[in-house]
Amino acid sequence: MTAGKEPGSLADWLAYIERLHPQAIALGLERVQRVKRALGLAPAFPLITVGGTNGKGSVCAMLEGILHLAGYRVGCYTSPHLLRYNERVRVSRTEASNADLVRAFTAVERARGAVPLTYFEMGTLAAMWLLARSRLDAAVLEVGLGGRLDAVNVFDADCAVITSVDIDHVDFLGGDREAIGFEKAGIFRAGKPAVCGDPAPPASLDRHARETGARLLRIGVDFGATPRGREWQYWGPRGKRGALPYPALRGTCQLGNAATAIAALDCLRERLPVAVTDLRAGLLRSEIPGRFQVLPGRPAVILDVAHNPQAARSLAASLAAMGRAGRTLAVFAMLKDKDIAGVIDAMKSRVAHWFIAGLGGTRGADVGAIERALILARVIAITPCHDVAAAYAQACDMATENDRIVVFGSFYTVAAVMQLTESRGRG
Repeated sequence: MTAGKEPGSLADWLAYIERLHPQAIALGLERVQRVKRALGLAPAFPLITVGGTNGKGSVCAMLEGILHLAGYRVGCYTSPHLLRYNERVRVSRTEASNADLVRAFTAVERARGAVPLTYFEMGTLAAMWLLARSRLDAAVLEVGLGGRLDAVNVFDADCAVITSVDIDHVDFLGGDREAIGFEKAGIFRAGKPAVCGDPAPPASLDRHARETGARLLRIGVDFGATPRGREWQYWGPRGKRGALPYPALRGTCQLGNAATAIAALDCLRERLPVAVTDLRAGLLRSEIPGRFQVLPGRPAVILDVAHNPQAARSLAASLAAMGRAGRTLAVFAMLKDKDIAGVIDAMKSRVAHWFIAGLGGTRGADVGAIERALILARVIAITPCHDVAAAYAQACDMATENDRIVVFGSFYTVAAVMQLTESRGRG
């Protein structure tokens, strides 16, 4: 593309980068490394790279929130987004503007020459180009897929975090936890701390840490959380932090995520000291949409992007911890390359009625496939719907004030309902 023909708006750029590479996912670092060198990207600020099957977004949000409230100028790169691409790149908890993203994409386009980049690779380099020019004290980077061959991994982590290891993306990462653990551990660096929030990590994770010379810290062994009534205590290699509030982020998994985030900050204490008052404030003020997000009003509406069995088990546990309610009605749609049967199995005991829909695009599962999976799981109360909006409307029509509606299965499912609720003023 010549400079005179470059896209003008962010929407035009996003449409353009979707067409740059023949594959949506093409793991490997060589192409990204070449463009990174051409851009001269060498961040001087500390980088915390966060990988894992589930919990990455929550840990990134806590790290970002705590560091911001401690007075640091912190950048954050996450994916995917729910409503706006701008959500992916933040500085001082403020989303990047359209103009900033256009400048960043333009810089990457001019540097890449004939090197083909995927949508995610282009976005990662653009995000880092923007963050490198933002006078940061630190940045938090979320791995997109796996770790070893993910575009984020061209940048060396000063502290690597693995939140959890479970089965997902088997076509790219392997079909068991050992193979997946090896891929995720690829973000570890020699002599640098590696924090693991999985209480029972695969052996491959520990083995890769030893082989690379990373300093592995494991939850329950080297750090952890001890509930104490309405507060909790963190313990780790730097001692204890007491009287901490439970995270504002809801869900039974969030205490472990909070301990994992604090352990990462402990590892970087010399460069990024954080007072316990900042920890408390950060835990109370960290937010992330679509992770057991409970909308105000009745019936209760819970939005959760759970799209694999581990996340669905966590969602089921969080629903149980909410206490007694009327019926739980599900608004459910998934991608066809996900473990639909495993997610249904994890949630079927919690759901009284399923309102199901297909998702568009080449990866979306059609409503018939989801209905067949539910029938095979011996689920009877099923209402097939034209799309997610129709499924949500029918769930709302059925729900009484004491019921609750849980929307889950995919980022796309949650985003569709978020758009509806925002347009109607709820949430």
